[in-house]
Amino acid sequence: MIGITWMLIIFFALLLLRAPISVALCTSAMVYFLLSGQPFEFVAQRIVAGVDSFPLMAIPLFVLAGTAMARGGIASANLEFADTLVGHWRGGLAQVNVLNSVFMGGMTGSAVADAATDAKVLVPVMIRKGYSNEFSSALSAASGIIAPLIPPGIGLVLYALTVQESVGRLFLGSLIPALLIALVMSVTVNLVARHRGFRSDRTRRARGKEIWKAFIRALPALGMPFLLIVGLRMGMFTPTELAALAAAYSLIVGAFIYRKINFKNLPAIFREAVVASGMVMLLIGGGAAFGNAMIRERVPQKVAGLLTSLSDNWMVILIIINVLLLILGMIMDGSMLIIMLAPLLAVATAQLGIDPIHFGVLMVINITIGGITPPAGVVLLSVVGITKAPMGKSFMEMVPFLIGSIGVLFLVSFVPDIILWLPNLIMG
Repeated sequence: MIGITWMLIIFFALLLLRAPISVALCTSAMVYFLLSGQPFEFVAQRIVAGVDSFPLMAIPLFVLAGTAMARGGIASANLEFADTLVGHWRGGLAQVNVLNSVFMGGMTGSAVADAATDAKVLVPVMIRKGYSNEFSSALSAASGIIAPLIPPGIGLVLYALTVQESVGRLFLGSLIPALLIALVMSVTVNLVARHRGFRSDRTRRARGKEIWKAFIRALPALGMPFLLIVGLRMGMFTPTELAALAAAYSLIVGAFIYRKINFKNLPAIFREAVVASGMVMLLIGGGAAFGNAMIRERVPQKVAGLLTSLSDNWMVILIIINVLLLILGMIMDGSMLIIMLAPLLAVATAQLGIDPIHFGVLMVINITIGGITPPAGVVLLSVVGITKAPMGKSFMEMVPFLIGSIGVLFLVSFVPDIILWLPNLIMG
């Protein structure tokens, strides 16, 4: 017990000192094992064992796929298609911002990547059309919640691999919540537009021929989520093999269809993917050593016992966990939270009869909402860092979207079939 106490003290002390999260995980785990009488090499073995896994190869490959798609001319094709569909609605460009996040989720799988793309591409156009910088920035950050819920959401992959659950079922389970959040944000944009007098940005509704032309141009990009789900459902590929196919597909689409990837920028794409993957894999390795210490001290069982002592009603437990994850997501990195807490909470909630797929989607939604909320919401920080909008005013503009997203979170928490219906229908 002394070892785990010192491990937690050192871990949080390093976080307060702004040490990299992977360093905090590895160092605190090393302290635990040394105090437990284990040799120094044991920590390195735990870290290596944590990443020495064939399924984990899916993560760098999905990261490469997202990077290639983001740099491969996808954004302009998606924006053009979204504009033909909703540009004539009240608050047209703001509606395009929301719909574009649905499309971009299948390319990036990351809230930060999606929000940053909107901040660079859409926000300057929205400002020229009369939207405030604060509103445009807030909407770009808020709509980023949608991206991690569209296959191949990196948080979903991390959860699946951490708790040994089906990637395909998680991908299917997250689709309806993603669309519900997009619908709520679209309605919120409409209400704000009516209140502030925002007009549509297209003089007329796009004609069928124009929509079809934009759809055909965007089709290669929009096919990514379909490719992932069909491949997993039919058992044609393992998640790792599918990730390799997705990476190859994204590079081919960017190079030969949109013609934005060439030999000149290819090294930069690989370098960006390698750096991002290295950070994630080091987090996983450190999280594996940290988690091994937790398991040795029977922390999952103690957490389950604590939760059941608070209440035997699964709805009450989910409310407690939702609030906890929302708060933690405001101040900690989402990937780290999944690596650290998913094994603990998945075991604890499973003992209460909560389906691991249901809980996994809830966890990703929770953490992503935390990522758009101060004080350390990384998604919001990334956007205002690009747009130079004031943080305080941007957050105030985000409040209506935040309330709507939390409403969807609690709806899917208490109606599990919203998440479980599609995976059960398609995968049995």
